[in-house]
Amino acid sequence: MDPLSDDTIPFGEENTANSTQLPHPYVTFFHLFFRVTAVVIYFFGRLFTESFITLFVLIILLLSMDFWIVKNITGRIMVGLRWWNYVDDDGVSHWVYESRKGSVQHRVNSSESRIFWAGLWSVTGMWILFFITSFFSINFKWMLLVCIALTLNIANLYGYIKCKGGNQENLGISSMASSFIFQNIGKVRETMSSLNNPPSSPPNIKPTGIV
Repeated sequence: MDPLSDDTIPFGEENTANSTQLPHPYVTFFHLFFRVTAVVIYFFGRLFTESFITLFVLIILLLSMDFWIVKNITGRIMVGLRWWNYVDDDGVSHWVYESRKGSVQHRVNSSESRIFWAGLWSVTGMWILFFITSFFSINFKWMLLVCIALTLNIANLYGYIKCKGGNQENLGISSMASSFIFQNIGKVRETMSSLNNPPSSPPNIKPTGIV
């Protein structure tokens, strides 16, 4: 069965309207909340705590929630775009980029659309600036965090640009991007494991006599 022809989710049937008001205020709020909060905590968090682990975990959680919400909810509702992945019967991974079709194609609120794209571009630009500053200050701990943030933000930005451009599938660059994302997630797990479980000195074993 072709997953592209079996769309069980009523994509494109959301209740949208072209008006000056925001038809989805809560969705718009959460589109900006997690990504802006992550930036604010990165920039000002060291004023309240010196614990790198605390700030690292908190920002990663915010970035993860932002990635999931933007990819699965806000892009679909605010601009009528979505990108997703499926594996065919041969085990080949396919990346699909979709936009609303037919009569609902232009039923996107202009204000929400501007907020959506402004949120994607501006926050990604800020993480690029943070990467430059951490690189030249030779702060490798924070550079790792910024690289993770850039990976997640650029993945969503790239996916939605592909959707807007009308591309349906991409098996080359998208596969490399997804591989890069999962590699960074693995590095995060290893880093968190090493931070939370510092190497302990071997226990002193007293020699015992042989009876």
